[in-house]
Amino acid sequence: MRAALCQIDVTDDPAVNLTAVRAALEEAEGADLAIFPEATLVRFGNSLKDFAEPLDGPFVTALRAEAAARGTALIVGTFEPADDGRVHNTLVAIDAEGALAGTYRKIHMFDAFAYKESQAVAPGSEPVVVELAGARIGLITCYDIRFPELARALVDRGADLLVVAAAWAQGTFKEEHWTTLVRARAIENTIWTLAVDRAPDLTDPPRGARMGVGRSLAVDPMGTVTADLGPFPAIRTVPVDLTLTARVRAVIPSLNHRRL
Repeated sequence: MRAALCQIDVTDDPAVNLTAVRAALEEAEGADLAIFPEATLVRFGNSLKDFAEPLDGPFVTALRAEAAARGTALIVGTFEPADDGRVHNTLVAIDAEGALAGTYRKIHMFDAFAYKESQAVAPGSEPVVVELAGARIGLITCYDIRFPELARALVDRGADLLVVAAAWAQGTFKEEHWTTLVRARAIENTIWTLAVDRAPDLTDPPRGARMGVGRSLAVDPMGTVTADLGPFPAIRTVPVDLTLTARVRAVIPSLNHRRL
């Protein structure tokens, strides 16, 4: 598989963000899968319920058209209305024919570091594994990466690749936490982990938490970082050899050694 890590900037305007998605896909031409950040629809700091759309709304419809036109599967963060007046923080998985292959509503709310995501966002409840680009992909959103039981549940459901989409808040030790946690989930599950954060939000003054540290990563099942995109907007297509997983698990069969 060739997977494109699309570390784009995200603005207050969904139309601008859709243009950035299209430009990234142009640069990633030939990739089997393109991964975009959490909240690609619109950045945090806005009234999210004013921007949230149903899955048949214009944003996801445009994404589906792009996937079909380019023959590239997509994983993209958006917001959809929730029944209680809040929104769901949702990842959409779209196959290379433009069909909606699955959706994941973020389970763990970022109520930490003086931020309270749950004020605007209603949590989901179910881990999700989707069939996409020839792989079974477990979906993780941002703060979810701090919960190893979610990654393990995805592996137990048959995931052979983890994808993390994030708008990781800046702050003390936050970049270190991001890179450490992504590698930890790959190592402890002996699984490829592709993690895409948004490019840093360096607006002045910030509105609430500053989102994005960059550092999108591709980590193989042995924990080797095969790509690190650094702090600025970047698109990079990386090879993902899924056959490596079996080789690593033959040497480190830790999943078979669990004693619960």
